[in-house]
Amino acid sequence: MRVTNSMISRNSMTNMNGNKVSVDRLNNQMTSQKKISRPSEDPVIAIRALRLRSNLSELNQYYERNIPDAHSWIEVTEGALKNMETILDNVYVQCEYGSTDTLNEEDRAAILKNLQSLRKQVYNEGNADCAGRYVFTGYKTNKQLTFAENENDTKYEITEKVSFEDIEEKNFYSNEVTVPNTVTDVQAGVELEDMPKEYIHKRIRLSYEATETLDAENLKYYDKDAEEWLPVGDMQIGGPFPRVTTDLSYDDWAASDYEVSANQVIYFKETGELILGERVANYMASERIELSATYTKQGFTEGELRPEHYFDCKDITDDNEANHIEYTKENQEIQFTVAFNQSLTINTQASDVMDSSIGRDIDELTNAVQAAIAAHDKIAKLKEMQKEAQYSDPLAQEGLKEWLEAAEKEAAYADDYMQKLYSRGVGKFQKYKDNVTLARTDLGSREDRLNLTENRMSDQQSTFEQLKSRNEDMELSDIIIEYTAAYNAYQASLQASAKANGQTLLNYL
Repeated sequence: MRVTNSMISRNSMTNMNGNKVSVDRLNNQMTSQKKISRPSEDPVIAIRALRLRSNLSELNQYYERNIPDAHSWIEVTEGALKNMETILDNVYVQCEYGSTDTLNEEDRAAILKNLQSLRKQVYNEGNADCAGRYVFTGYKTNKQLTFAENENDTKYEITEKVSFEDIEEKNFYSNEVTVPNTVTDVQAGVELEDMPKEYIHKRIRLSYEATETLDAENLKYYDKDAEEWLPVGDMQIGGPFPRVTTDLSYDDWAASDYEVSANQVIYFKETGELILGERVANYMASERIELSATYTKQGFTEGELRPEHYFDCKDITDDNEANHIEYTKENQEIQFTVAFNQSLTINTQASDVMDSSIGRDIDELTNAVQAAIAAHDKIAKLKEMQKEAQYSDPLAQEGLKEWLEAAEKEAAYADDYMQKLYSRGVGKFQKYKDNVTLARTDLGSREDRLNLTENRMSDQQSTFEQLKSRNEDMELSDIIIEYTAAYNAYQASLQASAKANGQTLLNYL
């Protein structure tokens, strides 16, 4: 085969260019310390790099954003629950203290002061927020758990469900003593039938007081056989059908000596209570009956719970029905994606932790303490009157003796009821505290899962960083070795080409 000079020249140029390309490629690698600068250089590395970078970007989103956000939310919730537990524990201690029968006026005043401060604080903890998002209100993170101020015009239609488990005893009292302030009133004394009296009835307490009248057809019970909600007036209680009374005022009922027939249900809008006759209460307990009451309430005070976080309800403040806002109570779990195909519920819903019963129980405890203080103040006042000159005659002294007997009876009732109420409060607030403890335990288990996921994401982040580096990066020392070899090859090709192409026809003659 005849080799011409032009063939040698072309081959030399091709070889030199190939070596120059290698030098250029290695020069780029030395500058960037990357294996490739264009996908066409190595499609396999390019495809693997895209996949690894996509996975690493997603992992960084979980590890550097989602997981820290979840930690922040859980830490705020944990702090609020811990404070709630402490507050409820303090109320529990006050209940234990109040259940003793050795209290004096100073002890009662101390209990009253403590309860009033604790009542407000327990719901303030429910308004805890994480970066402006309220942590206990489900999806409605822009709304506080409670009303921030008095809203006298705000009106809701509320459907609240209660059951036989909410039936409890309540004591009622008539003929409270009014300390006389004239000699004539003192001398009149107190007739036997006008002495303080005690009545005990079964009741169910709704979440709100100062409501509007509850219509009888809106008070329903769940019929398990029919599997539907029916009016309470149709309840089969083994006797006359229940008689539902919703238009009786509390004062008129008190004036009738708190009379309730065995088959009667009375609703009081002033206190938000359902008073149950004996036959109705026994039937509900034996048949485990659930009730549903739909009522309206206008006007909410600062610190009251917002109904939309607990009940099926409708905001009907606006007179235009088209502007009414309807809320349906549902499970509202906020979930964060914290890993590949893994979500974690990070919120605790207020309805799982506390409700209005805490505040209403504290209010009743407070009222019981105030009643006991007032009753003992009457005794002290009457005893002082016995020493006054204007009441020194025998008739006045005899009258004061009757008044004092009535006041002491009232005080005895008040002390006994306060003691019983505080004894019940020990069990109630232990239950409330257990609910918060359970919520903390559940939150703690989720935090443990989050910590495990965070550790795993950290390991995966390191692994993916290594895989990405191994796929894309080159060691500078390796590049220098290869570059030196390529550069030497290029220089050698230049010298060889110069010698080969330097020959002319005269060298062959």
